Amino acid sequence: MKNYKPYLMDIGDIKLGRPNLGDKTSVAAYRMMQYSLKAVLEKDYGHETAYDILKKSGKVAGINFCEKYIDINLSFSEFIARINELFFEYLIGVLRVEESDEENMKFVITVSEDLDCSGLPILGMEVCNFDEGFFEGIFEYYTKETFYAKEIDCWATGGRTCRFSIEKID
Repeated sequence: MKNYKPYLMDIGDIKLGRPNLGDKTSVAAYRMMQYSLKAVLEKDYGHETAYDILKKSGKVAGINFCEKYIDINLSFSEFIARINELFFEYLIGVLRVEESDEENMKFVITVSEDLDCSGLPILGMEVCNFDEGFFEGIFEYYTKETFYAKEIDCWATGGRTCRFSIEKID
């Protein structure tokens, strides 16, 4: 993956900058930002390019999330527990590991009450492209291996949780 580090900005001192509002925001505000960005990307560049851009930016975010919040010296079970804690703390969603094959590095993870799509109408397509990249970045940073993540169930396709297949690729 290209080095996007020069383009990343420090998220700043949120407590200093938002002494009254703090570090929490509404899911509606998050979705307005995400879906308006997605709409512009799709209109100007097409669905596939928009998907790729959102997934790549999710991967960059996942890598930076790990750099900031996760000790890569944790055991795998501690690593997953830490991600779960952080998802809950930052109100990202409720994470659960459904399947775990550490030997072959294949996993199925669900995220309920997620930021991206919980509560959306059925759209007939998965919409958590950013999250796919986010999981790729998290797993790659922790393992130093390359991963592929694909959403296989989504609220927007009629599921009531988002489910991701995550596996190491050669």
